Amino acid sequence: MKLRPKITLIDHFEQLTDPRVERTKDHKLIDIIVIALCAMICGADTFVAMETYGNSKYEWLKQFLELKNGIPSHDTFARVFARIDPNEFEQCFRDWVSSITELMPGEVINIDGKTVKHSVSKTEGKKAIHLVNAWASKQRLVLAQQKVHERTNEITAIPHLIKVLELNGCLVTIDAMGTQTDIAQLLHSKGADYCLALKGNQRGLFQEVQKVFNNAQKNEWIGIEHSFYRTVEKGHGRIETRRYWTFSASIMTRNTDKWAGLQSIGIVESVRRIGDKTTTSTRYYLNSFISNAEKLAIAVRSHWSIENNLHWVLDVAFNEDDCPVHKDNAPENLARLRQISLNLLSQEKTAKIGVKNKRLKAAWDNKYLAKVLGI
Repeated sequence: MKLRPKITLIDHFEQLTDPRVERTKDHKLIDIIVIALCAMICGADTFVAMETYGNSKYEWLKQFLELKNGIPSHDTFARVFARIDPNEFEQCFRDWVSSITELMPGEVINIDGKTVKHSVSKTEGKKAIHLVNAWASKQRLVLAQQKVHERTNEITAIPHLIKVLELNGCLVTIDAMGTQTDIAQLLHSKGADYCLALKGNQRGLFQEVQKVFNNAQKNEWIGIEHSFYRTVEKGHGRIETRRYWTFSASIMTRNTDKWAGLQSIGIVESVRRIGDKTTTSTRYYLNSFISNAEKLAIAVRSHWSIENNLHWVLDVAFNEDDCPVHKDNAPENLARLRQISLNLLSQEKTAKIGVKNKRLKAAWDNKYLAKVLGI
């Protein structure tokens, strides 16, 4: 992924439709959004914290915002973010991401879902929102987000996400929930390769792959052309050995022609030793690339990035799971604001510290915050 010249966030989010009636517009919408973003980058995870941040940084914010009526109250932040159209907010987000990045051939894109646990409201009968994210693992950037609507699941949200992304030449990884023939067809039509986790939800094919693999292991792969790759990791008192195999999908007999572009089957066997205890796990994959065990290893290890470098960071560095906001569109819009903040902090490379400490540095140092914002 190659970076293009920066276009400021304000250029993109000034296009956002103001959901308020004219008589209630005491503060410009773009001022509210920019203050909220600055506050979020600097560690403010609630609307009260945003108001507090704004008041403490008023003189600095006044340098580039109008603030004709001062800093908005926390109630104003809450009302505005509850009413902003999340689809329009997402479009502004995607336009901004597209303006600063260009996906290159071979880029690995991970798609996975995450529940914002405390967005639930029992009194309103509202379940916690579940979001599906697209993540460019090498550059650690969120590309897009799609809410999973109630009474549906990720299977319905993933195609919407795929359709809005430019994926030509990229390799897309998805967990078993997204291992569906329609999704494989959509990725293939977009010019993307895929690595899809295979589990019991595709029972017949899953069982056949298990049988072929077990027989191949038993017979030492005699008669089956295959690719093999092995890694060993040591640290924190454990040793983990991973063995990767791929072989042509053409030897399978169970309706593999339904999977558009399917070329190879992948297997990963992980053996973890901690002291005297050893555990073994085996996972299976459907791949649209030719048999290449090292490429499978890159895809599989890359997919862990969305858990470790996105979902975990959102929970630990941004306290996403502890955020109690649940009113109307606010949970989804705040989730997107966190992702904008994470993208900005990830792009800032001069501070060799983690995201949580970058947030602290931005709060303490206005010059560093300006660098993060690109202003």
